[in-house]
Amino acid sequence: MTFEDLNSFGAEKKPFLFICDFKALHVEVFALDELQKYDIEYIIDENYIPALHVECLEKQAIDFDEYKKKFDYVIEKIKSGDTYLLNLTAPTKVKTTCSLSDIFKKANAHYKLRYKDEFVCFSPEKFIQIKNNKIHTYPMKGTIDASVKNAKEKILADKKEMAEHVMVVDLLRNDLSIVAKNVKVEDFRYITEIEAGEKKLLHVSSHISGDIGENWQSKMGDILKELLPAGSISGAPKKSTLEIIEKIEDYERGYFSGVFGVFDGESLDSGVMIRFIEKTNNGYIYKSGGGITLDSEAQLEYNELLDKIYLP
Repeated sequence: MTFEDLNSFGAEKKPFLFICDFKALHVEVFALDELQKYDIEYIIDENYIPALHVECLEKQAIDFDEYKKKFDYVIEKIKSGDTYLLNLTAPTKVKTTCSLSDIFKKANAHYKLRYKDEFVCFSPEKFIQIKNNKIHTYPMKGTIDASVKNAKEKILADKKEMAEHVMVVDLLRNDLSIVAKNVKVEDFRYITEIEAGEKKLLHVSSHISGDIGENWQSKMGDILKELLPAGSISGAPKKSTLEIIEKIEDYERGYFSGVFGVFDGESLDSGVMIRFIEKTNNGYIYKSGGGITLDSEAQLEYNELLDKIYLP
């Protein structure tokens, strides 16, 4: 499948599910009325109720010293001007008694997807929504343990977190301006609370919108192609940052940090595929990470990578 196939489905107003990998090289499109035969499940629930599950993951995370080498390399690239924000991720081996199907059914998240017996994601992060000829995006950048004293006030006042969030908002404003007019920030740095296994996390998000115009359905694939990879899980400037990610991460993200979405015949809703568990020949791999700026601290970023490994 290609992005042109999304244009064709959209032009016909034919409801479909699409799945795209991080590099925007592989796109799969499935008619919703044929989805069951492909062993794919999804739920998009704006009003999901967060709940705590007792299932725990046994983590075999990347060694801190190994992570710090990658972190230090990114910092040097920032100092040399090749990037100023880079989302550094890593794979973590995990063990659980749950199957991918079990995880999908039990997880509480805005965006849930199980792709055959290959991977499952349960993401809190929206990518784009298009409705009534308006496009919306909701970059999520900034995470803190909710148990920290005055956590909300602390993360909103943190200069590093502010700088990182501003960079992502600026990047997404520019991205939306490629495909839309009258782009503006509707809501800047609001807090959402996420159940993260044994703890709660606070995430910082913003809401950006623009006018997409009529007949956008027939250009849906072109719109997505222009916006991918998602800025919140790549970095800025996008081209050089993606080159650094390719060199330093030393593993394939695959569909992790790609996007999936549903077109219902009238509107489009999509999410970024984070909180992601992949089934491999060597067991389950959980892929996670966070944004690095010049003010980042290696230990704190490493802790965030681990905090994002959970079953909601």
